[in-house]
Amino acid sequence: MSTSTHSSTPQQLWGRSFLFIMLANALLFMAFEMLLPTLPLFVSSLGGEASQIGLVTGVFMFSAILIRPFTSVLAARIDKKYLLIIGITICAFMTGAYYLSSGIWMILVFRVIHGFGFGLATTYFATIATENIPRDRRGEGMGYFGVGETVAISIGPLIGTSLLFRYDYQSLFMGGMCILLLALLMTVFVSRKPKTEGSSESMQTHVPSVKLIEKKVLFPSLLIMLVGIAAGSIMSFVALFAAERGFENIAWFFFIVAIASFAVRLFSGKMFDRWGPGSVLLPSAVFAIAGLLVLIIAQSDVQFLIAGALYGFGFGAIFPAIQTWCVNLVEEHEHESAMASFFNFFDLGIGGGSLILGVVASAFSYTVVYAISIGIFVVYILLYLVYSQKQQRYTARQLEVDIE
Repeated sequence: MSTSTHSSTPQQLWGRSFLFIMLANALLFMAFEMLLPTLPLFVSSLGGEASQIGLVTGVFMFSAILIRPFTSVLAARIDKKYLLIIGITICAFMTGAYYLSSGIWMILVFRVIHGFGFGLATTYFATIATENIPRDRRGEGMGYFGVGETVAISIGPLIGTSLLFRYDYQSLFMGGMCILLLALLMTVFVSRKPKTEGSSESMQTHVPSVKLIEKKVLFPSLLIMLVGIAAGSIMSFVALFAAERGFENIAWFFFIVAIASFAVRLFSGKMFDRWGPGSVLLPSAVFAIAGLLVLIIAQSDVQFLIAGALYGFGFGAIFPAIQTWCVNLVEEHEHESAMASFFNFFDLGIGGGSLILGVVASAFSYTVVYAISIGIFVVYILLYLVYSQKQQRYTARQLEVDIE
């Protein structure tokens, strides 16, 4: 009996639905990343100024953050799969619609609608993925789920700039729309896991409400916000930092970050499932700090790439570990609220961190920016250690009460 159970477990994880949801999520992020370096150029070609380019980026993140607190209420009324399809469809047609823009204000309207679709899609991708992962392999499964996303983040900007410079803006936007339509097709073939009797009963007694923050995942969400601030320093400034230092392998830096993130997820998820969040979150933070330290002192392209590998090992393990931790802390009917808080705190970290650290970079230097990022990871480690000590004391008190 036990033998058959173990042999079926991999099939439960690597089924058709899990593969399609993983690939479709990767395509969503690929299309999104294709626009990051190219859409500002399009805005500029229409006469947009630097402040307007920033506004185009900002309204997208704001609308994505705004829609996510409603995802739990929507899921109580409409099937999650249909909501996911709606989100991807919005992203697809808004990506193609950018080419129809005749001015900045039209782009802003499209960006707001696109952000709503992205907020829905990212939330429901994560929650449907958890449904297709066995409970005792959730850390491993969510690590694999994010691999395609990590790779897409690395190659998306390269694909976007290649389409633009080899062809034109129409090819860029139509190419992005086609990628999202492929993601949409894959999503159609995703099957949702039937609800268990316990989860059905909890859904019947639970009245969904709009939650700006899911209190149960507040602490891990704060941690991912700190990680987002540090990640924003890499995304926004590492290319400028490399140019300042004379490093030439910027594209290879991001590629190595992606490869390291992929490699670490082959075992970090299993560590999470076996020994809990701390077994992943603390060593990963040390790797990230090491990467940032090497980045600061790097004097050659080789050292620059080593920094990318170390940082990739750290960030690549932290992101899915905190995401899985958030899911584990709530009931099944609260998955949307947990993922909404997780993504919103991460996006706030990246957006707010980029703004604040941008001011720091202007006033001081990129070296100071990365020194601050190291300090943020140190705070992250201290917060987790304090939290884990409090949890141990609470558990010990509960055992004493049970014994009495």
